[in-house]
Amino acid sequence: MHASATVAPGSKPRRAGPVGRSLHRLANPGRFLRLSGAALPWLTVLGLLITAVGLVWGLLFAPADWQQGDAVRIMYIHVPAAWLASAGYIVLAACSFASIVWRHSLADLAAVELGPVGAGFTALCLASGSLWGKPMWGAWWVWDARLTSVLVLFFLYLGHITLVRAFDDPQRGYRAGAILGLVGVVNLPIIKFSVDWWNTLHQPDSITLTGAPTMYVGMLWPLLVCTLGFTLVFAAIFVARLRAALMERRIRALMMMRAESTPA
Repeated sequence: MHASATVAPGSKPRRAGPVGRSLHRLANPGRFLRLSGAALPWLTVLGLLITAVGLVWGLLFAPADWQQGDAVRIMYIHVPAAWLASAGYIVLAACSFASIVWRHSLADLAAVELGPVGAGFTALCLASGSLWGKPMWGAWWVWDARLTSVLVLFFLYLGHITLVRAFDDPQRGYRAGAILGLVGVVNLPIIKFSVDWWNTLHQPDSITLTGAPTMYVGMLWPLLVCTLGFTLVFAAIFVARLRAALMERRIRALMMMRAESTPA
């Protein structure tokens, strides 16, 4: 199977520039299957192992917070899930951009398979946040700016999942999903800066790129280990789904070729 541009009848094919040609070489479905087949076992084993180490470290051995007590331990699940909810949507938006600009079939399929994974981690973020909010705020849910914007992100994932499957013509679904994927990017800065722009109940970020962490190092390290483990698990699930979708597409194409070549 070769990645090719989708060209409307009677129109001239779009000439790919250097970036487009590099993308097609690097994201060739056959090459992806070969590379991902070798990488997937490592992603899976390392992801599960590192996640287990991080969770045991954080839930059993890391110190409790002097204000929140043991309730703070939910962050070893909540924070990595929140990070991956946003990071996953960034990847989905990048796939959407590649789909619209270069009409890359692997980008379309990657966006389709990424949606359920991102939605799952966003749901985990919301659920773990609610578990923390009940003892801290006295409610399972509040219409806080950070919580509401993450809920919007969850609905964006669900909207993308529904939209790409809503058309009889898959290409129309891919185009509609790509547009939604790009439009939804505007929600990511709101998630990130909501605690700075509005007076919210959600605490400010403890880890930033512009300053030193405000978290005790005995809690920071298990959190970083959990984040790494969750990221590898996210990648493993995504790669496994994409590999399965590619192989399913290949099998379907072979069955159609066989059916067409069989005499009536």
